[in-house]
Amino acid sequence: MAKVLGMGNALVDILTKLKSDITLEEFNLPKGSMQLVDFDKSNLVNIGTDQLEKQIASGGSAANTIHGIAKMGLEAGFIGKVGEDEFGTFFHDDMLKSNIQPQLLTSNTPSGKAMALISPDSERTFATYLGAAVELSPDDIINDHFKGYDYFHIEGYLVQNHALIEKAVKFAKENGLKVTLDMASYNVVEENLEFLKVILDKYVDIVFANEEEAKSFTGMEPEEALNEFAKLCEIAVVKIGKNGSLIKNGSEIFKVNSIEAKAIDTTGAGDLYAAGFIYGLIKNYSLDKCGSIGSILAGKTIEVIGPKMDEQKWDMVRNLVEKI
Repeated sequence: MAKVLGMGNALVDILTKLKSDITLEEFNLPKGSMQLVDFDKSNLVNIGTDQLEKQIASGGSAANTIHGIAKMGLEAGFIGKVGEDEFGTFFHDDMLKSNIQPQLLTSNTPSGKAMALISPDSERTFATYLGAAVELSPDDIINDHFKGYDYFHIEGYLVQNHALIEKAVKFAKENGLKVTLDMASYNVVEENLEFLKVILDKYVDIVFANEEEAKSFTGMEPEEALNEFAKLCEIAVVKIGKNGSLIKNGSEIFKVNSIEAKAIDTTGAGDLYAAGFIYGLIKNYSLDKCGSIGSILAGKTIEVIGPKMDEQKWDMVRNLVEKI
């Protein structure tokens, strides 16, 4: 069975349920965005929300996707960098516990953490301190990291490090891996537009984008954006929230519905959609079935706080997938 390698920012998510969006205004955080902050502001947000309900989970976009793939029973690994601290140990141990092979480098810099602020309408806003995660460099990546894997999944948040991405995708291609990219955030797309266009055209086989990311990349609405992505990549996926997703391969276009879900927190929904879709590809399912599996994983994820479902929820997910 095919194996999947992920690379991304190794972060620990501190998930906080907000009582109102006034908190976002107080910290000058645009709703729905991912804002990079320094260590001091990260602590300021953490302390300023101390009275609210919180949870901790290993996170980062690509790590969430790899976690979902492992939970679906596939072999997976992950490349990232953490600090030599309690958060770094937590991240490493969570990988092992989830049957993911951690290829983690370490730094004296504190581990990265993402303050995930969850609005009452379930939208999430991130104040992210990258810490050690951002120190992952081209010199850390070696050809051996990619041996024995069949898919390489990267998160858009990493594309700000152009040299790292280029070296990694070149190694992936040299070793015959399919490259999948999740756009990750509209503001990241805007800031790295020209680089992303080159990477998609030269190296990426499968691209995932939501409506905002697709609009930032193409200036178009989902249907038209899908066509533009499909000119660059073998498979293009545009996620349109509660309206499901659009998938294109060659001249084939599929519209896949979302599943009924009671949204509590959208953190990780897109990441888990990618996990389900990649799982479907590895199982040689048709693209509409791949999208349906993605919808199941995403739909069940938004019914819990954070990107991690408990084992009971995963049993439910796997049973739904079997019915497909």
